[in-house]
Amino acid sequence: MTVLYAPSARTSQRLMPIDLFRDGDSYVLTADLPGVDAGSIDVDVDGRVLTVRAERTPRDREGVKWMAAERPSGSFYRQFTLSDGIATESISANYDNGVLSVIIPVSERAKPRKVEVQTTEAAQSVSA
Repeated sequence: MTVLYAPSARTSQRLMPIDLFRDGDSYVLTADLPGVDAGSIDVDVDGRVLTVRAERTPRDREGVKWMAAERPSGSFYRQFTLSDGIATESISANYDNGVLSVIIPVSERAKPRKVEVQTTEAAQSVSA
């Protein structure tokens, strides 16, 4: 998997830090999204592109004097290109304690398999 889109400072998109690793027969993508409403999270697959979107509503407090406001609000957006060896129909996602986890299984045809090695004698006895 490779990153297709990384937001720049000129876009209105916010940074969505991720980790991506392989665990057995699946890739696991985790994204830090603290304070994001679970209902705003959208994970979709279109062909070979996996898109993750989320929204954190701005802190709207009247009459306060902000001393620091470092936690970004607004839209979060990342896209990833999936390889041909991914079972896109089996991708699943879970949001828990501010962390989105996307499980991306490897397809059966892309999994390593053992190839039986035959000897010339075995091949001749089969054809006889």
